[in-house]
Amino acid sequence: MSTKKTKLAIVGIGNVGSAVLNTALSLNLAAEIAVIDIKENKALGEALDASHGAPFSLSPNSYVHAGGYEECKDADVIIIAAGPSIMPGEPGDRLSLAGKNVQVMKDVMTSITKYTKEAIIIMITNPLDITTYYAANFFDYPKNKLFGTGTSLETARLKQILGTYYKVNPQNVEGFMLGEHGNSAFPAWSLISIAGIPSEQFEEYFQPAEPLDRTSVGPAVVNVAYEVLNYKGCTNYGIAMVACRIARAVFYDEHSIFPVSTTLEGEYGISGVALSLPCRIGRSGIETRLAVPLRTEEIDKLKQSADNLANVLTSVGLK
Repeated sequence: MSTKKTKLAIVGIGNVGSAVLNTALSLNLAAEIAVIDIKENKALGEALDASHGAPFSLSPNSYVHAGGYEECKDADVIIIAAGPSIMPGEPGDRLSLAGKNVQVMKDVMTSITKYTKEAIIIMITNPLDITTYYAANFFDYPKNKLFGTGTSLETARLKQILGTYYKVNPQNVEGFMLGEHGNSAFPAWSLISIAGIPSEQFEEYFQPAEPLDRTSVGPAVVNVAYEVLNYKGCTNYGIAMVACRIARAVFYDEHSIFPVSTTLEGEYGISGVALSLPCRIGRSGIETRLAVPLRTEEIDKLKQSADNLANVLTSVGLK
């Protein structure tokens, strides 16, 4: 990483944004962190509270403060977590938030672009693929500099499930959940491996008590988000860690690969929607979007995700 002072701006400081703030401080992610929220006192309180913990954190010299959108002018990375989330008891589909959060994103992106089109923007706001598509295609923002966390959280959950089942460290599980950040996400089994061992041979090498029911894994990954929501009222820590981990790849110019949400431009015959494929990420944002080799049935699932998202884009007037 260069010696240039690094700055992170967090837009929206509710349950998710405050978790992003705390995670960023724990990871010593940036020298300066600005928090922005329509509720100015909420932003002030969160910044003040976080600054009190700085002497005991890995970031004792981090400057944490609240401000307006002018703070985006010299930000290296902006993480957007603004807008309402699904609440317990509401329909179990992030896409139900589309109408509300497209309007939120109109205000957020209009405000950000008054000050910068240079920062890397990482989107968290749900429905993630809809807000990412809107922000990337309607505000003349460089597309490589704006993307959503996508199925990176689903991928982490997939690795956790498989690691637990086969009794290996989840970090040793390679592979991705792809498609929509939501109900139509799916595990790309053709890409999943442990220590170079393809998924078809897991039972042979790791000898679990009984063979894994693969058909249950995708739904389990998707449904665990709603389990967390119903148990505690929100999901925030997992996605905060994912967003900050991706931000670190930008700050440190890592060239790391994550399944993030971007607008497809003909890959697998899909265009005009944002969904998740593996992408190489560095200081300039998305360096390469990888149209990885998929089986026919996996491409069909990707297209189903795209169709679902296209229908929602049409319903909110973005198509």
